[in-house]
Parts: sequence; structure tokens; C-alpha cells
Amino acid sequence: MQLDGWFLWFILFWTVVLITFFAIGGFFMFRKFLKRLPKADGKSDMDWEEYYVSKTSKLWNDEEKELLDELVSPVPELFRDIARQKIAGKIGELALNEKLKRIDTDVIIRGYIIATPKRDHKFLRKKLDELKIDVSPYEHLFEQ
Repeated sequence: MQLDGWFLWFILFWTVVLITFFAIGGFFMFRKFLKRLPKADGKSDMDWEEYYVSKTSKLWNDEEKELLDELVSPVPELFRDIARQKIAGKIGELALNEKLKRIDTDVIIRGYIIATPKRDHKFLRKKLDELKIDVSPYEHLFEQ
């Protein structure tokens, strides 16, 4: 049997598509694997996020949860839960370190800025402007 004509191109096309999808999936699985590896203290980054979220779950009110949901709304839906977990973990870390009695807007904004990668700060500023939140008190966090 000899491959020629349209069938050859069909097989080559699907070979390239499958290899591309496997590479993309493997990249994201590898990133998740690296986040699950324990650090020197015996806990991984994801373990710490879960710890901070569980320790501060009683400090959140409905208004603050709605604000966090609104802040992560620009994130594509596929990654929104992961972003919410990461940002909530950073907010929880700040709240525990500062021994806060409840989560307020200030700590949410600070945690949101710190947890967001620098490449996304432009979108972050745009979202905060839409919500009419003054970012001037938080400018030093954007430069870190």
C-alpha cells in the first residue's frame, strides 16, 4: 500500500495536530507537577495555598468573596478556579501574617496584586479602574 494524494496529507495533518496537543498538555501537566513538588520545608506551593485558604475561610464575608470573584472574572474560565485559589492563598497568607480578624478590601487588593504575575498587571489595573478602586496606595506593590 502506497500513501499518496489527499490521504497522505490527511495523515500528516493529524500527526502534527496530535503532537501539538500532546506537547501543550504535557507542558501544563509538567507545570502542575512542579507546583506539587515539596520545597525545603516539606510542603509544596499548592499545599501552602490550601493551608492559607482553609485557615482563613472563616474570615471571609460574602461581599469579599464577591469582590474576589469579580477580580478574577477577566481570567479565562478554564483557569479561573486556579487563579482564584492562588489569589485567595496569597490573601490568606497576608491575613495570617498580619493577624487580621477579617478579610477586608485592602488585603484583597494587596493579595491580588502580589499574586498576579507582572505580565498581567496591565489587565489588573484595567479591572481595578473598572471597579473604581484607587491604585495609588498600592503602587509600590506593582514594582515588586
